[in-house]
Amino acid sequence: MAARKQTAVNTVASLEQQLAQLKTQLSKARAAQAADAVKAVAGLVKDAAKAAAALKAAQTKLTAAAKKKTPGSAKQVAAAKAAVAAAKKDAAAAKAAVVNAKKEAAAAKAAAKLAAAHDKAVAKAEAAVAKRLKAAAKSKIAEKKAAAKAKLAAKKAAAKAKLAAKKQAAKAKVAAKKAALKKKAADKKAAMKAKLAAKKAAAKAKAAAKKPAAKAKKVVAAKPAAAKKPAAPKAAAKKPAAKKAPAAKKPAGSAPAKRGRKPKAVVAAA
Repeated sequence: MAARKQTAVNTVASLEQQLAQLKTQLSKARAAQAADAVKAVAGLVKDAAKAAAALKAAQTKLTAAAKKKTPGSAKQVAAAKAAVAAAKKDAAAAKAAVVNAKKEAAAAKAAAKLAAAHDKAVAKAEAAVAKRLKAAAKSKIAEKKAAAKAKLAAKKAAAKAKLAAKKQAAKAKVAAKKAALKKKAADKKAAMKAKLAAKKAAAKAKAAAKKPAAKAKKVVAAKPAAAKKPAAPKAAAKKPAAKKAPAAKKPAGSAPAKRGRKPKAVVAAA
């Protein structure tokens, strides 16, 4: 019995020692991962700066080639343009690599921070367990009770730490999602604003284009109307119809004229 008990104790102690070593190694590996991510970002930033400098140099060459007026200048300009396009691609790729590396570095740093908080909580709980076990070593029953209580406390602490880590991760995820939604809404608003501005500009341009056409149409319509107007003498002949001069008075004793004919006496007087 004693040999079995001793063996069981040795196995537990050995496993605890291995677990402590693994935790230490894991903590070091996380720190190294975060440091490597930071180094990678620094290296990629340098690469991006080089790519930007190469792009600037290619653009300078293109400008110089464009100023030349030699028979072979067209080929030089084409080659310079191709070099600028390639440099732009390289610069864009380098910039994207920096952005991705920064994201990875931030994720590694956050993971290391959460893991450190979890390990700290577990270590605190384990220290409390060890203290209680040592204090309860005087009595077997007290030792069992203390062990059970400590185990439960460690479990609760681990669960609490895990929950806290989960909440923090969820909070970070929600914050990232909110930021993405905010950016999406801002982009949508900007797109709508640009669309409205374009629509207004198109309507304004359409209205501006319509004005000369309408003016020309009015001029064209006015010309036939002017052509159709009667000659001035005819118009003048029609006006007296509206304002007739009063008829001359018949002389006394003259016979009444027949209807539809002018009296001879009046004609003679005229």
